[in-house]
Amino acid sequence: MINLTSIGDLARGMTLRTRSTELRNEIETLSYEMSTGKVQDVSGRLDGDYSHLLDLDRSLSRLDAYQVSTAEAGLFTDAMQLSLTTINESVTELTSSLLSFGTSNQAVSHENASVQARNELDTIISALNTRAGGRSLYSGAATDVSPLPSTDTLLTALEAELSGHTTTADIRQAAEDWFNDPAGFDAVIYQGSGNVLAPMQISENESVRIPITATDPAIKDAIRDTAVAALVSDDTLNLPRDQRTALFTQLGVDLANTQNEMVNLRAQVGSAEARIEQAATRNGAAQTSLEFSRNKLIAADPYETAAQLQTVQFQLESLYSVTVRNANLSLVNFLR
Repeated sequence: MINLTSIGDLARGMTLRTRSTELRNEIETLSYEMSTGKVQDVSGRLDGDYSHLLDLDRSLSRLDAYQVSTAEAGLFTDAMQLSLTTINESVTELTSSLLSFGTSNQAVSHENASVQARNELDTIISALNTRAGGRSLYSGAATDVSPLPSTDTLLTALEAELSGHTTTADIRQAAEDWFNDPAGFDAVIYQGSGNVLAPMQISENESVRIPITATDPAIKDAIRDTAVAALVSDDTLNLPRDQRTALFTQLGVDLANTQNEMVNLRAQVGSAEARIEQAATRNGAAQTSLEFSRNKLIAADPYETAAQLQTVQFQLESLYSVTVRNANLSLVNFLR
């Protein structure tokens, strides 16, 4: 310990200022550690070996990226599930109406059926053109474009294929042929990519693949039968009433069968949703564990830090008191 009375005034002042600076630096360091919960001298805590800390940081960075990708994948699949639900509801509603209207051989019933079919087709196309996070859901790899054009465009193209056919069987066959022909619906109407969407990485060793586009057989069946129903009462086809009734009835049956296919699609998307949620949970748990390990490496004990801070503050206050007392010393005061 330095005996302050054994040194001169200038040296004493320098010593006091140096000690004051040291204490203020300690207070600044301890205050930082109190506010952040981390030691300021990381190198000293780790003895200069940053390898473990850097490895933890890399793992946390990867998990941050997976957190974003799982959120995006979840948004995508949730939107797809919602749109498939909308399509299924439209198909269900139209199925009931067609089977009901088909029992009445009245022109007004036929007109109502076609109008409803057109409205449901609008809904189906709108659902298929849904975007999530700026990406089209059913365009495959071409996520920047909508998969389908307007209802009018589709009906105009289909009407040209059905013109000249006069029986229920011929009309249904012509529609089926055009939708199945690679040079038909897929080339004329579908605007997306022939390649499915790339798998979405949701963890280091797991990805989710959703190969559903607007050309999926179940979706095309729903579009086809709904579009044909919208055209049944069209004057261009000029179908007799009994043929219209028979066609509506058959389309109702076909759409009822399509609902089973739609359920399978929804189940496929639901399975992907579950995997994404599970991966997000696992990633979150891993991230929490790594953050805990990282904090153990560089964390400052809050109780110890608070005690040290209180001690240093007391030392600084004591030093200020000593400095003031020394500043007031004089020969006159000494001789009194």
